[in-house]
Amino acid sequence: MKKEVENTIEKAQEAFGYWRSLSIANRIVYLEKVKEKLLANKARYGAMITQDMFKPISQSIAEVEKCATLIDYYIEEGEAILQGRTIETRWSETYIVHDPMGVILGVMPWNFPFWQVFRFAIPTLLAGNTVLLKHASNVPLSAQALESCFAIPGYEQVYFNLSIPGSEVEEVIAHPVVKGVSLTGSEPAGSAVAQKAGSLIKPVLLELGGSNAFIVTEGADLDSIIPIAVNARFQNTGQSCIAAKRFLVHHSLEEEFTSRLAQEAQQFTQGDLMHPDTRIGLMARKDLAIELETLLNESIAMGARVVCGGTRDKNWFEPTVVTAVTDQMPIFTQETFGPLALVVGFETVAEAVALSNNSRFGLGVSIFGKDIEELKRWIHHFDDGAVFINEMVISDPRVPFGGSKFSGIGREMSEEGLLAFVNKKTVVIK
Repeated sequence: MKKEVENTIEKAQEAFGYWRSLSIANRIVYLEKVKEKLLANKARYGAMITQDMFKPISQSIAEVEKCATLIDYYIEEGEAILQGRTIETRWSETYIVHDPMGVILGVMPWNFPFWQVFRFAIPTLLAGNTVLLKHASNVPLSAQALESCFAIPGYEQVYFNLSIPGSEVEEVIAHPVVKGVSLTGSEPAGSAVAQKAGSLIKPVLLELGGSNAFIVTEGADLDSIIPIAVNARFQNTGQSCIAAKRFLVHHSLEEEFTSRLAQEAQQFTQGDLMHPDTRIGLMARKDLAIELETLLNESIAMGARVVCGGTRDKNWFEPTVVTAVTDQMPIFTQETFGPLALVVGFETVAEAVALSNNSRFGLGVSIFGKDIEELKRWIHHFDDGAVFINEMVISDPRVPFGGSKFSGIGREMSEEGLLAFVNKKTVVIK
């Protein structure tokens, strides 16, 4: 291990002794100051996000603002969650306390370079841990800005960037000072991290890919659904784990839904990413656009039909709608991480549920229809970590976020995220 990396890890351990000794109330004051700094610099931070990964500036600034809502949640609820609880037993006192674990490593992706980091770092810090952050290599401006944002006058440094390649992450996990790891990223990265952490009996939290189904049942109101569908697929240029990637539509609505979705997709055109009216960006890297193009071309060779889009120019991928898709095609079986929407018809809700579950992912599902009680009857039939009725899948600080199968292990945000890296200690007094 390089001396610079070793020194950073040792600094994080030294800071842990200081940070854990502070009261929760004092840590909350720290979070308030991070929020103030975040919002005061949101335009500058937003520009850095756009420059790093080609997100439209309005979406970049919105991402920074969303980070502030997460801080608000933990400011309001964090102390009560961390207080633990009393249990009635035969002893005079029995209770649970939540102690911090130590130095926690975060390995974070490029698609939401601020939001992903905040939803890991804020609860981890509030719990009394210190943070090591290995960010994606293609968002260097965001990585630098984040370390600056967490540097608050009057407090010792408790958030540390690690400038290392992905190949060195396992060595950091193996360091005895590192007590746990949270990764948001790809399946291969998650598998490698989980294997290493597991071999060392260290806790791991994984938020990996998704291939969310967006189900439109018979009689659903397309006028209200189409705008949601467009946002669910094309927001962040389709580069989101919780984006709607497979549109499952009742046969009676399939043709109209496909036509209207394609009409909306064709309204997305290239524009100045710094202009507030630009609605879609470039894909973050050319190789990612090529990967999406390959999945599409392989599916076309198997019979898929492009309704609109389908062309690529460097890392610009034209918003695309595809039909005549089967569950054997790569765009159905793989995660399409970009602005590509596929439409598949169904006859019964049971068939739609089966199609939705026919994926190695299990992050979230949306289902739309008029009879909410009937839709609620199907909630327990889905494999996913979240079911949204008449709404697109979103992340909200107040509710747990995470999935099943190859979508990951554990939950972020809410009470779950705050207690992800604590020692839940039982105390008994006779």
